[in-house]
Amino acid sequence: MSPPVAKIASLLHILLMTLAGFPRIAIDPAVCGGRPVVAGTRVRVTDVLEMLAGGASAAEIAADFPYVSEDDVRAVLAYAATAADHPVVLAAE
Repeated sequence: MSPPVAKIASLLHILLMTLAGFPRIAIDPAVCGGRPVVAGTRVRVTDVLEMLAGGASAAEIAADFPYVSEDDVRAVLAYAATAADHPVVLAAE
């Protein structure tokens, strides 16, 4: 593949692997074992969550990983919140 075609193919691949409703999060079996990552990177959602849990701010994470923006960090939080949600089942009376 010529370089421009390869770049287009790579971008298309990223677009196809992003999650509906979460365009900044991607899942690709060929990247990080299929774990959710910040789209276009190998930064796993869990890596960002662990950094936040350790006290890092979105700005600090973006500074340490220049290919990850503060908006990406917020998208990770939104994705994690959705992933952690579950339907509430009420017992029948």
